[in-house]
Amino acid sequence: MALSEQERQYLESLSSKISSTIQGADVSFTEEEQRRLELLGNRFDKKMSEKLLVEKLASIAKDNDPIPAELYTKYDVKRGLRNANGTGVLVGLTRIGDVVGYEIKDDKKIAVPGKLLYRGYDVADLITDAESHNQFGYEQCVYLLLFGKLPTQGELDEFKRLLGSMRNLPQNFTEDMIMKAPSRDIMNKLARGVLASYSYDADPEDRSLQNVLRQCLELISRFGTLVAYAYQAKRRFYDGKSMYIHNPLAELSTAENLLRLIRSDKSCSPLEAKLLDLALILHAEHGGGNNSSLTIHVVSSADTDTYSAVGAAVGSLKGRRHGGANIRVMEMMDDIKANVKDWSNEKEVTEYLRKIAGKQAFDRTGLIYGLGHAVYTINDPRATILRDHAESLAKEKGLLEEFNLYKSIERIAPNVLYEAHGDGKKICANVDFYSGFIYTMLNIPRELFTPMFAVARIAGWSAHRIEEIIAGGRIYRPAYKNVGEEREYIPIEKR
Repeated sequence: MALSEQERQYLESLSSKISSTIQGADVSFTEEEQRRLELLGNRFDKKMSEKLLVEKLASIAKDNDPIPAELYTKYDVKRGLRNANGTGVLVGLTRIGDVVGYEIKDDKKIAVPGKLLYRGYDVADLITDAESHNQFGYEQCVYLLLFGKLPTQGELDEFKRLLGSMRNLPQNFTEDMIMKAPSRDIMNKLARGVLASYSYDADPEDRSLQNVLRQCLELISRFGTLVAYAYQAKRRFYDGKSMYIHNPLAELSTAENLLRLIRSDKSCSPLEAKLLDLALILHAEHGGGNNSSLTIHVVSSADTDTYSAVGAAVGSLKGRRHGGANIRVMEMMDDIKANVKDWSNEKEVTEYLRKIAGKQAFDRTGLIYGLGHAVYTINDPRATILRDHAESLAKEKGLLEEFNLYKSIERIAPNVLYEAHGDGKKICANVDFYSGFIYTMLNIPRELFTPMFAVARIAGWSAHRIEEIIAGGRIYRPAYKNVGEEREYIPIEKR
């Protein structure tokens, strides 16, 4: 039973009396104390009855919903919208992003070096260009994804000023929509913040391209502020820590503002901000087939408003099979660091990885988190870029030993998994393997890892929503085959 903060404090005030009573001592309670304890007891009894009933109903649902696995094969169902060879079922066309990890020759997947393209441009080139000009690159990436062309310096400067002017939340939004209803989970709060934005929009139902673009630009600008304020509210109300509400600055980049808003002293080094900017670029888009981008296509195809579509995408990204994977990597690394005495001893690292793969250690699933991807096989270019840039910050933070442990695991783990499972499929470290380590070096708490992903991916989501509005034109309506039997209805008195 969930207690309110007031109820929890009241029970704590009576804890010594309650403890003495449990131990058999003769303790007297005032009439008011007896009354309030009885009310709490009644609530507890009611909640327990509800809990037992829900458990019973859940059991009924479980017994009546199973579908035999062989039926999926019989009817050639593309479970997870995937073909038998692991490739995705083609459900749409896009010009926004492309994920290259294999080629199909004679109906067989042939592994090729990984490549991530934004509007046809290699993301590695976008990063190199930003670094060569000593600029933050995420804003140029947003422009490219939305408008399909690389901006001139003048166009980019104008676009940055526009984004900067939109970063503040609407008047009273922080107090009314965030502080008055904080959440333990920041992704949950982000989704609610997106949906609440509908109420602060003077024209939320206008589906014209101009209005949808305006809404998307405001969300892109404000996602960092929504995430940071939700985090600060959580610190205050659930963690018992101080809350710092700083204003975003229009002249700062998305990465700089993010670090400014989550830190008490508002400070960050140029290296820290540039590395976070790099992570934002790499997470901004990943083709139309990933779960959250598909979600925004599907929901947008129903001709709903921008806030409903983006809120649905946030809900998708929150899932542990999608945006929450890097947290599992960090939990696994905590376990490895605690159980491997000499991180530089490759033999010792290998033996412990074998225990994990053999379901003898960590969470006993046999999974080595951060390894493997649905598309990338030889390498995930995002992981490669993050790894190559992480070393400089690891040196600055005095974490080279830990960084080298990551590199060792990246090199060793694929062979360990092959030994354990005998699967000939090539696997590589994915972006989640290094992103959590980089966020940790940036002193970003783990509850912000997935929200950071969302702050970046709102750019890709917005591009996909606009693309669906312009080029889609039909509501998504895939087929589900009913495999239940038709039954004769039984009147209630005969059941």
